Amino acid sequence: MTTPDERPGTQPEPTPPLFASPSGARPIPASPTAPDPAAAEPTAAPAVTQPVPQPSPSPQASPVPPAAEPTAPPQWPGAQQPAQPGPWSLAAQQSVAPPAQSPHTAQPVRGYDGTPFGLPTDSTSQAWPPGAPPAGAPMKVVRVRKRRRSLSVAWVVPMLVLAMLAGLLGGILGANLTHDDHLASADLPAHTDEAGADAPSRAPDSVAGIAESVLPSVVSIQAIGADGTSTGSGFVLREDGYLLTNNHVVAGAAGDDALTVTFSDGHERAARVVGATSDYDLAVIKVDEKGLEPLVLGDSADVAVGDPVVAIGAPLGLAGTVTTGIISALNRPVSAGDASDTAFINAIQTDAAINPGNSGGPLVDMAGEVIGINSAIAQPPGGTGSVAGSIGLGFAIPSNQARRTAEQLIETGHATYPIVGVLLDQSYVGEGVKVATEGQNGTGPVTADGPADRAGIRAGDVILAIDGRPVTDPDELIVAIRAHEPGDVIELSVRTGDAQRTVRVTLDEAGD
Repeated sequence: MTTPDERPGTQPEPTPPLFASPSGARPIPASPTAPDPAAAEPTAAPAVTQPVPQPSPSPQASPVPPAAEPTAPPQWPGAQQPAQPGPWSLAAQQSVAPPAQSPHTAQPVRGYDGTPFGLPTDSTSQAWPPGAPPAGAPMKVVRVRKRRRSLSVAWVVPMLVLAMLAGLLGGILGANLTHDDHLASADLPAHTDEAGADAPSRAPDSVAGIAESVLPSVVSIQAIGADGTSTGSGFVLREDGYLLTNNHVVAGAAGDDALTVTFSDGHERAARVVGATSDYDLAVIKVDEKGLEPLVLGDSADVAVGDPVVAIGAPLGLAGTVTTGIISALNRPVSAGDASDTAFINAIQTDAAINPGNSGGPLVDMAGEVIGINSAIAQPPGGTGSVAGSIGLGFAIPSNQARRTAEQLIETGHATYPIVGVLLDQSYVGEGVKVATEGQNGTGPVTADGPADRAGIRAGDVILAIDGRPVTDPDELIVAIRAHEPGDVIELSVRTGDAQRTVRVTLDEAGD
């Protein structure tokens, strides 16, 4: 963004920033804003003029300082709001004529030679001879000079002698110092030309130390499909060649040779998809290589808002990029994708810069352990299709969810998720989440003999909370349920009419 020049004009008004999802990352809707600033009309200051009074013939007149010149304060140029969210744009600039400067008032004073002369009005001085000049008489320009002074020979000769003696003494002292033994034997660090031999060390828990240990296990992924080539990130899951990434990074690959993995040292390997799930937006791919260094999957249940984190990946194809930030929110309900391919993520929110191409890369804590898989960033509704950079709202799949799903994908090629067995009313507005009153596509609002039916939940009931955490949106309830495993028992606060109760529900299993 270019800083506007300081010109007279209007005050700038901010335009809403653009938001965008990473390459293949799922857009997250946000509320649009549309400010409509009005640019101020510039006005020109009136010119002010003053006549130059005639000097007084009295030699005792005191000087009068020149009048202050009016100065228009600088103002910022205005910014015109575009019709819909887009890049910053500046409105047409209008120049404001500076106010006319009033001339200085001159009074005669005594000069160096004792003759009166006028105060300067520009770069020279204007003067009059003694006595008042006749009206309209031309002014005489007089340059004021000082009488020059010079040094006598009696001063110059001793100074030259002293300078010569000082130079001789300095040379003698310098020669003696270069032969001083304690300088020659000082314990100074030796210089080496070998690359990296004397590279400064960093603490293991510093950002530089974490980057040094994690980067060798992070890869960039290129997928060739019918719609072109897309790129993303991933990391080593097992030493025998299994890698973890997002499903949307590899979903468009067509054919056995459509996936290429590039490691941090630059070597490439062809890869194949072992298993993928759009429900959690995760995929496991494999390369034919042994002895890789896997990253440790940490416990995402132990992270807290404010914890520092590091995101590593290949944004915009720039492999090995490291960005830092904090965990800015937890349990953020994120639903990405279209109606037929929607991923529900109980996401970790971070302000670490995540851009297109970061998808599938690790989000690590200060111990270098993976606590999330970067998956999405925000994008406002009604966008023009252009992709913006990070705006500090990135979302990562928690590592505990990724661990369970990756194990299923490696073992069976498919993943399952828990269900409660109800349809939710998407049009309901009010406290909690409402169970639908009518079925859809042959499915009843409450699945017969399903988890909710067995717990006594009926059509039209309102679910207020899950495990003591209030819910206000259907997606929020769905991602909270999918953060569990099939067979887990959850507690739901349910309201039927005016009566409120808490029920225990054992989750069932569903799959792709």
